Amino acid sequence: MRKPALAFAAAAAALLFLSVASPAQAITDGVPDGDGHPEVGLMVAFDDEGPAWRCSGTLVSPTVYVTAGHCTFGATHVELWFDDDVRDAAAHGYPNTGEVSGTPYTHPQYDDAAFYLYDLGVVVLDEPVILDHYASLPALNQLDALANKKGQQDRTFTAVGYGLQKSFPDAASWKTQADRLRMVSTPQLISINTGYTGDGSLILSNNAHTGGTCSGDSGGPNFIGSSDVIAGVTSFGKNETCAGTGGVYRLDRADDLAFIGGFLGD
Repeated sequence: MRKPALAFAAAAAALLFLSVASPAQAITDGVPDGDGHPEVGLMVAFDDEGPAWRCSGTLVSPTVYVTAGHCTFGATHVELWFDDDVRDAAAHGYPNTGEVSGTPYTHPQYDDAAFYLYDLGVVVLDEPVILDHYASLPALNQLDALANKKGQQDRTFTAVGYGLQKSFPDAASWKTQADRLRMVSTPQLISINTGYTGDGSLILSNNAHTGGTCSGDSGGPNFIGSSDVIAGVTSFGKNETCAGTGGVYRLDRADDLAFIGGFLGD
């Protein structure tokens, strides 16, 4: 059971000035990923009127793609790309025709008014994407150890995603950089299991030294250290200029592992 704090709820409420995919995140102060994480792909969610918003996510099997709940909520179907560079829209059929399409599903307890509590979604691909390797899910409650051993271990994460690399207020929006390029950064853990995060989120750094996430894409993975284990999906930010810290929805709780596992079978 999630245990949100009032401060956490208030922070999320401050995000309501953003659009439908309001909590969407991407990578800032990172570097191009190239072939580093071929299991991470770009998705475009469609509603009844056509292409609506874009997010990131990760294959944990040939047909199961894990992303954020606010990325799948309200979507009728999804188009996906796994090329690391989708900047040439015409060459890639962006945003209408992906390398593969899929059906979106959202955590059964997801509430768009409080997206941060169960911000988990899955896309089941229509055809398998065959790779040499897929991402792994965390063990049950694995991340709690990070709160119990402060200063005794590496608390760095690897964030991967597509979308805005730089964001500026409206008056300087011409400087915003929004390449559809898979990027990677290495944010560090700021807080876990606090009154602010509750027991379902992490707060990671977002600065020029470590990099972080930014408006434009959500659902991308935050791997534990340099491993293939997804600690959580990028979920929310605190401001439109992508400064300060970023919020990650944890995947190591029983309800989340059960939800994803239902699509993986044995």
